Amino acid sequence: MATGSITPVVVRWVARVWSILSVIFILAFAIGEAGSGRGPTAREWVGLSLFPIGVCLGLIVAWFCERLGGILALVSLVAFYVWNVGRSGRLPRGPFFFLVAAPGLLFLAAALLSRQSAVRES
Repeated sequence: MATGSITPVVVRWVARVWSILSVIFILAFAIGEAGSGRGPTAREWVGLSLFPIGVCLGLIVAWFCERLGGILALVSLVAFYVWNVGRSGRLPRGPFFFLVAAPGLLFLAAALLSRQSAVRES
């Protein structure tokens, strides 16, 4: 394995481990909230379909197709931010939504680095 091809492997595995932690983090909230007895409203389902469902789906897809999954995760995050601004007039506070979805960006970087490394080797 050439030294240049080590970088995409490292980025890929950081993204994979981080995505597992992100999905477990979201599942912990979902399981905890399931016992509350109050379900989401129709308007809240729109937001939930973007974050966490769309983001988690993107992170899972990225294990098999990095570029597609990364794009899905990041588009879901951006759409969630837009939806939230439309709903409440402001962005969500704190970095937490971005940190959960950040592996999508790393998956995209791994796909780009892999492509560049393949071009250099040929």
